[in-house]
Amino acid sequence: MPIIRPYRPEDRAAVAEICILTGDAGGDSRRRFPDPDLLPSIFALPYVEHEPELAFVLDDGGGAVGYVLGTADTPAFAAWFREEWLPPLAARYPRPAQPATPLDWLVGVLHDPERMLVAEVADHPAHLHIDLLPGYQGAGHGRALMTTFLAALDGRGVPGVHLQMDPANGAARAFYDRLGFRAIAVAGFPEGAFMGRTTAL
Repeated sequence: MPIIRPYRPEDRAAVAEICILTGDAGGDSRRRFPDPDLLPSIFALPYVEHEPELAFVLDDGGGAVGYVLGTADTPAFAAWFREEWLPPLAARYPRPAQPATPLDWLVGVLHDPERMLVAEVADHPAHLHIDLLPGYQGAGHGRALMTTFLAALDGRGVPGVHLQMDPANGAARAFYDRLGFRAIAVAGFPEGAFMGRTTAL
């Protein structure tokens, strides 16, 4: 029976792999983003580097098969990303002058941590990413991961958490709705792109 436990440094490669295998609207991202390092370097690894205490994995006995991770303070995380995480990556992934491919677009995301600073979600200062390999979805593991993460935030006095998602991903939207997340209107984004809730269980 899979268990939820705190992230360990030896989970790093598995977390990166899960990010890749779920990184295209919940599906395998390798065709769209063939570089194996870029997607995890934006959406997974900086979180386990910066706040490993807010990273939890689903372990099936052979290693991590899912995770939830995030930050308690989005502005502080964005500043850290800009100042410490991005510089070593910028030489490998120079920002394209004229993005022409999905990979170019993703490199642009890497270079823009300030995209996380969204005024409309300021009263939900934490944010998160949650991903499960397909074989472990639909069995309650996502809810258990989320409950663990919310409890950790609540224990630190964080009042609210938000996430950004693809509004076309109906299964993800239904999952977040069941967990008490509600859409937050953000100028320039479609309804449902941002979801938020309090951390109180």
